[in-house]
Amino acid sequence: MRPALPALLVGATCIALSPIFVRIADVGPTASAFWRVALAAPLLWPLVLATPRGQAARPSAGLLIAAGLAFAGDLAFWHWSIRFTSVANSTLLANLASLFVTLAMWLFWRQRPSALFLLGLAAALGGVSMLVRASLAYSPTALLGDGLGVVTAVFYAGYLLTVKDLRDRGMRTLQLMAITTTVTALVLLPVALASGEALLPQSALGWIKLLGLAWISHCAGQGLIAYSLAHLPAAFSSVSLLFQPVIAAAFGWLLLGEPLLPLQMLGALVVLAGIYLARRASS
Repeated sequence: MRPALPALLVGATCIALSPIFVRIADVGPTASAFWRVALAAPLLWPLVLATPRGQAARPSAGLLIAAGLAFAGDLAFWHWSIRFTSVANSTLLANLASLFVTLAMWLFWRQRPSALFLLGLAAALGGVSMLVRASLAYSPTALLGDGLGVVTAVFYAGYLLTVKDLRDRGMRTLQLMAITTTVTALVLLPVALASGEALLPQSALGWIKLLGLAWISHCAGQGLIAYSLAHLPAAFSSVSLLFQPVIAAAFGWLLLGEPLLPLQMLGALVVLAGIYLARRASS
């Protein structure tokens, strides 16, 4: 358990750096989402091929495509959200995905949520209203960014549901990451080309920023969290992923000079409390 907990915290910190890389990238939001996965795939596939296969389950092509499409929507909408609103708000709202997962289980699989989940949902929605009010004082475009953050959470929830199904079928984490990363890159490339955004960075420093997004935030961050959650009690997953938006907000404040308004901080605490209660209820 000891190596797993530091891995969890380092992984969450790596992912929390992703909105910073997106904000300082020399390319457009959709383009940075494409390079995030396109540059990560060549690092993941050699690891998959070098790992002993054992008796791995045969993957479902339909579910893998669905996971790639959902992750493409997640990244594209989140990267645009980061451009329009604060790092703190975009990251917090994207983490509402866990609430949408439980709501989907209720609507489509008739798994009735508990009273604790409903309390967490109410708290999270109350916190979101505070974040939106704070956004109106932040910038004219922040409200649009907040809305895109909520859309991000919906796509991320779809990704989590398909990944859970694939994992339940016995698919290995590293193989799953490599395939969905590749599918996501194939989906995002034509979207980035059609968007008219700057696709290629103009300097070596620009490529370094994109490599940081791909290798640090995507590969290292996702990989460390996947490893740690496989070796830690389930209760840790409720607390661990709440660490990410807190660190992202701190990075936004320290590295980008984004102000943390009192109402925004209060709303963030309420959202985190709501997500925590909802995760406890669903575990």
